[in-house]
Amino acid sequence: MSEDLVERAVALAGAGRAAIGVAGGPGAGKSTLARAVVAGLDARGVPAAYLPMDGFHLTAAALVACGLADRKGAPETFDVEAFVSLLTRVAAGEAVLAPDYDRALHDVVPDRLAIPSEARVVVTEGNYLGLWPTVRPILTELWFLDVPWEVARERLIARRIATGRDPGAAAAWVDTVDAANARLIAPTRAHADLVLPG
Repeated sequence: MSEDLVERAVALAGAGRAAIGVAGGPGAGKSTLARAVVAGLDARGVPAAYLPMDGFHLTAAALVACGLADRKGAPETFDVEAFVSLLTRVAAGEAVLAPDYDRALHDVVPDRLAIPSEARVVVTEGNYLGLWPTVRPILTELWFLDVPWEVARERLIARRIATGRDPGAAAAWVDTVDAANARLIAPTRAHADLVLPG
């Protein structure tokens, strides 16, 4: 599947820069797919870059200060304006430094990702690319990765355990916070140019 998507991305780039979004619920495999497309483009000699939406989480300190630490990952726990501002610059072809999210630190790392000016395709991914109305118009195309909740749930619990969480607490978080976010995201597949089975 990723090879077909690489071909599609090359066609979208044309003579300019394509900004492709990969949306989907928590645990859908968005970052895995986005990285595979970028790697496939690079292997073909098409300069590409990866821009995860997770880098625009509010910092852990900000979440505590706002009383949102127990809802981390919900739409209101992101700096949407900063993401839109940087994505607009990216779509215009600028070279930028972007923040990243470190799962070991459970926090944002500023300016860790470089988007060079020569990148012809930038692949961004995140849960809410189809939910936030200011994001969709910036994207050349939006792809939606559609994965059954049962599959995503298993992945999410395993991910949280792998980063040091207690199995019971991991399952409780996934069944409350992540499940609520998944229900919110599901209808946004209607805004996608391409729906992909996960």
